[in-house]
Amino acid sequence: MENLFDETRMLMKKYNISANKKLGQNFLIDSEVVQGIISTADISKDDLIIEIGPGLGTLTKYLLEKSGKVICIELDERMIKILKDRFFLYDNFQIINEDVLKVDLNNLIKEEKLGNSIKNVKVVANLPYYITTPIIMKLLEEKLDIESITVMIQKEVADRLIAKPGDRLSGAITYTVSYYAEAEKGLVVPKDSFIPEPEVTSEVIKLNIRKEPAIRVKNEQLLFKVIKQAFSQRRKTLVNALASSSMFESKDEVIKLLNAIGIDEKVRGENLTLEQYGKIVEYCDKQ
Repeated sequence: MENLFDETRMLMKKYNISANKKLGQNFLIDSEVVQGIISTADISKDDLIIEIGPGLGTLTKYLLEKSGKVICIELDERMIKILKDRFFLYDNFQIINEDVLKVDLNNLIKEEKLGNSIKNVKVVANLPYYITTPIIMKLLEEKLDIESITVMIQKEVADRLIAKPGDRLSGAITYTVSYYAEAEKGLVVPKDSFIPEPEVTSEVIKLNIRKEPAIRVKNEQLLFKVIKQAFSQRRKTLVNALASSSMFESKDEVIKLLNAIGIDEKVRGENLTLEQYGKIVEYCDKQ
């Protein structure tokens, strides 16, 4: 790989642009990190890659060479011209100038699978920190026909996403990720791998999408509502956290529920397994 620092400075100078702070832009200049992302994503010529926020195209270049096709979704119009200029010779390159949260990814993937010899769809992204969670939640909750999601995000968020439910670092989103995917840790990325340098360390993680959810529940919406409520007041016991919601009429009702399914009434929400949350939802459905 060539010197990405020089390449990035050249592109910024040629197109007279700087990173947009509002869009959370930090340009990757570390070739080892690029190689690490490519390796983690495990790309082949049978794959369609959806790259979110390609920016200057640092990663795009290598995705195009490894995969069957790359669809870039980029919000910043300034980057569109750069990407088109850089990759106009590639016949496996497509770009969508849109906010990824507004893109109908289900339909996009369906059309690509019908029209091309694509076997697997994988998402690869260097996500802006300010919008990491909404994007990952969209990718998971829309139950897309994808095999994996490889993203570089803020390390603190990454650690929470890849934690095991019940671990010290787990949060409500940990349980959501675990429900839909198996998470694996990639590489830690230092601040000086970017220009401008971000204020925090980054990390590459991979979410391997499950064929079936980790547990079976009839009411997914209620499952995530209960988990969210349990983590809304972390210092409280699960009984107090759930009793303060509109889901239950009283504290006694929550205690009765926990006793019925064999969960200690003094437990905190962060100490439960996903299966135990599933039992809570099953009990509620039967009442």
